[in-house]
Amino acid sequence: MFSDQPVLKIKELYKKYDEREVLHGISLEVKKGEVLVMVGPSGCGKSTLLRCLNGLEPIDSGDIELNGESIIFGKIRWNLVRQRIGMVFQSYDLFPHMTVLENILLGPLKAQKRGRAEVAGEAKTYLDRVGLLDRWDSYPNQLSGGQRQRVAIVRALCMNPEIMLFDEVTASLDPEMVREVLDVMLGLAVRGLTMLIVTHEMAFARAVADRVIFMDEGIIVENESPANFFENPATDRARKFLNIFYFDGVKKGPG
Repeated sequence: MFSDQPVLKIKELYKKYDEREVLHGISLEVKKGEVLVMVGPSGCGKSTLLRCLNGLEPIDSGDIELNGESIIFGKIRWNLVRQRIGMVFQSYDLFPHMTVLENILLGPLKAQKRGRAEVAGEAKTYLDRVGLLDRWDSYPNQLSGGQRQRVAIVRALCMNPEIMLFDEVTASLDPEMVREVLDVMLGLAVRGLTMLIVTHEMAFARAVADRVIFMDEGIIVENESPANFFENPATDRARKFLNIFYFDGVKKGPG
């Protein structure tokens, strides 16, 4: 169960690439412990929104508050924000010359100046949870895609973020590897981690979300519970989108 206190507030966020506006005044609140799943057609602004929250893309106007403090107009440096708002991408971005454990330890040791023994113990605890404790001394090229993505998730978690962003983390995986990564994320949701997840896996979205955010053309079209969104979408645009995955009660497409 999530709290009533918002940990993240997005206020009238606008973002353009050249003359093309990709985010049109996005406003959204995320409560501590809540899992928001963002769905919508490709190019609708979902991934851009996540990148703005993590400071990887500058915004044109609006504000973002983390625990009541602006990370746009406040004094928090982005390198500190990224320690509090972790992100996992489609690509694993593991250093090929470093072992699994070395990849995980790099951020906490260098950016947070934490003790090696403490972080190594934490890393091995997470690796055990995701079924990879026996691979801590392996190199990335010795792992499957699903295993590398699980390592990337552990690497982000070891920074002890308040919020985790997941941007289509299964998009580059073979179908048989998707389930192992989604199971890890479902476990994080059960443990109460605040998460914003962009995905095309509709069954997973329905299972894990506290709320579903449906975006199209840079705006939030629907902001609903999973039951309302999947069983009774309020807009024709959402119904058309869901018809890609469901037809006469038979699921089709990803997820």
